[in-house]
Formats: sequence, structure tokens, C-alpha cells
Amino acid sequence: MRYRINNAIFLKQRIAALLIFYIVAFSICQNCAFGQNADINNMWTIVIDPGHGGKDPGTLGKKCREADIVLGIGLKLGKYIEQNFSDVKVVYTRKNNRFVELHKRADIANKNKADLFISIHADWYRNSRISGPSTYAMGIHKNKENLALAQKENAVITLEEDYTTKYEGYDPNSPESYIIFSLMQNTYLDQSLEFASFVQDQFRERAKRHDRGVRQAGFLVLARTTMPSVLIETGFVSNPSEEKYLISQQGQEHIASAIYRAFKEYKKSIEDKSNFLISQEQNTIRFMVQISSSYKQISLDSDFFKGHKNVFEFKINKAYKYALLDSGTYDETIAFSKTLQKDF
Repeated sequence: MRYRINNAIFLKQRIAALLIFYIVAFSICQNCAFGQNADINNMWTIVIDPGHGGKDPGTLGKKCREADIVLGIGLKLGKYIEQNFSDVKVVYTRKNNRFVELHKRADIANKNKADLFISIHADWYRNSRISGPSTYAMGIHKNKENLALAQKENAVITLEEDYTTKYEGYDPNSPESYIIFSLMQNTYLDQSLEFASFVQDQFRERAKRHDRGVRQAGFLVLARTTMPSVLIETGFVSNPSEEKYLISQQGQEHIASAIYRAFKEYKKSIEDKSNFLISQEQNTIRFMVQISSSYKQISLDSDFFKGHKNVFEFKINKAYKYALLDSGTYDETIAFSKTLQKDF
């Protein structure tokens, strides 16, 4: 009973702090629709995170350890990117069989100011017929299966020394602890889901894997990052056929190349959108304020826009996004966004 009271106090404090943080973060980032490197001349930084390692073997199949499979895939993915993009820096959370604490994986991405964080895993299920990869963005779980997976992956923190202090009393086995995830990672959720959707498309269309879809769940490793982030479950080692595939060099190359092609598609998508923000003639950046998101397309001369001009439409996944361009500086655009609140 004492634990439940302390946990409730912890949750109230964390939710209050997170509400303040994300209101401020949204106010700052609502004009930055495309992530940290809106300037296409900048170098990209990608952090590849092969899950588990060292004293944490991850999920065990009959013939394999998850940590070994995902390390092989992660290194192959990084090699594909390095060989094909001169403007992309690849950073690994680990390149060998060592244990990296969960919070340090996110810290590596944050300190490197990464543009994308990719955490690679393999799954297990009691039904050995279940197969196929899935890609997760940070969010609240929609079903018990997603919650169970997040609890399993987050439980790795119990292998760390003094984890209750490091994670501020967070309990990976308490469903109540996952309330805080409904408030987190909103800033880059659209981009995370966009990349996740590219990954699943490649798994299905090119790698010919069973598509288990794009999902959301409360993964600690994603929650602590400050950029678009996904966690990829590459398949099930509990399925004998899929375990054989994931162990094989060919299978790992297929998975890695599918993720690489998804990254290639995502990078192009972001840069195409960023091109709109950069005036090549004046060599200046133009800012915009997103005012709406809709699954139905809205005419740019609709009364919905209250007579405002310079309305820009772009599409992410199946959602249409609408923004107003402003010719001012960044600070002036922040002020402009506040004047729009009376109309939107």
C-alpha cells in the first residue's frame, strides 16, 4: 500500500512537470515542422541502437540471442548508409557485445544532436506461429500486447545499478507508470510515424515479410530522445522459420537493406519539404506556423483559413497539414503564432 501511495505522488509530480515542459516545447517547436536539420546543406546524424548486449542477452530463441541478431542487423544498416551517403554521419550505441544502460542510449542520440534514432530489436511470443516485423513510435499503448512488449523492453533497466533513482521511481511493471507516455514525444510524432510507415512498406513490398504494421507504445528509450525515433521489432525468434531467417546473413542483409531504403525515402521526403522553407535566391530561411491537420483535404481558399494568405499544404502519411508562412525572423514568427490564436 505504501508503494502505491508513493507511486501516485511520483506520477502527479512527473505529469505536472511534463505538462509544463511540453507546453513550452510545443510553443518553441510549432514552427519547426521538419526536425533539427531543416537546412538541407547540413550534415545528417543517424543513431543506430542495437538493443540489449553484454549481460542482457535480450529474448532467447532456440538457437540464438536477440542481442547478437540485432547487432548484426545494426552494423549492416550502418554500413549501407555510410557507403551511400556522404552527408550522413552514423553513430552506434554499441558496436560489440557490451551492455549499454537504457538512458545512455538516448543520451548518445541527444548529445550527437541526431536527426533520427533507430532502435533495433527482435520479439518473442508464446504462439510460435506468429511472425513478421513491426515498427513502433513513442506513444500510449492501444492494446495489452503493445503494453506487454513495452514492459518487456523497459524491464532492462532493472539490470542497472540504482535504476529507481536514475529513472525517478519509474516502475516498468506498473501499468500506472505508463500514463506519462501520453504526454511525451508529441513534437516529433508525425516524423516518427512517417519513417515507421516507410520501414513497414519496405518490409512488406521489398523484403516480402509479413507486415504487422506501425504501432505506438511507451518505450523508455524512445521517450528520452529529442528527435524522430522508432523501435523496430525485426521478427519473432519464437517462430522457428523466422528465427532461422534472422540468424542467417541473408536474412539480416534483407532486414538491414529494407531499413536503409526506408531511411533513403524518409531523408528525401524531409529534404523535399525543407526545400520549401529555404529561399535559394535570397539564401534566407522562411518560417511557418502549422495551424491545422486533417485527414480530408481543405481548399486553400476555404473560409476555414479566415482570409489568411500564404497558406501552405503538405502531407505526412495520410494527414494533410496546413501552415501559414511568415516573412519575419524567428522571434517575429513566434509573435505571429500568438496572434493566430484568436482565429485558430
